[in-house]
Amino acid sequence: MPRTIEVEIDEAGTIHPVEVTDKLPAGRALLSWPTVDDASGLILSESALAENWLGPEEDAAWAHLQPET
Repeated sequence: MPRTIEVEIDEAGTIHPVEVTDKLPAGRALLSWPTVDDASGLILSESALAENWLGPEEDAAWAHLQPET
């Protein structure tokens, strides 16, 4: 199954994972990022979805899937 991670790309083009994860396996991978046109719908819907998805009820509903701290 494909695995997706969030990365930042610095000015030199070096890729840095945003979250500390297990060591990535050696090999090749594909990197894609949304263009402004691709992301515009996502950006417009973010505020509408945030009202429903970023509340305490939603956190409680998904709490059982979070790692123990």
